[in-house]
Amino acid sequence: MYLHVGEGILVRTRDIITILDKDSAKSSPYLEEFVQFRKDDVINLSRGEFKSIVITNDKVYYSPLASGTLKKRSQKLSIQEF
Repeated sequence: MYLHVGEGILVRTRDIITILDKDSAKSSPYLEEFVQFRKDDVINLSRGEFKSIVITNDKVYYSPLASGTLKKRSQKLSIQEF
């Protein structure tokens, strides 16, 4: 299944490694280092401030959607899968 992460971008749910909220992302020096390491793979989908970060196998998405919203959407998709 796919998860809409913002601006018309769909990400395969099995490719998602983690979804982080903005506050935890900004407070982690390890995540900052990780994002710097993968800076060529970062895609900013928000027009203003991002609300969450979606990390996949290939890309890092700055999403305008809250992490709770993305979680709810992913759970609905997994229920509909069966």
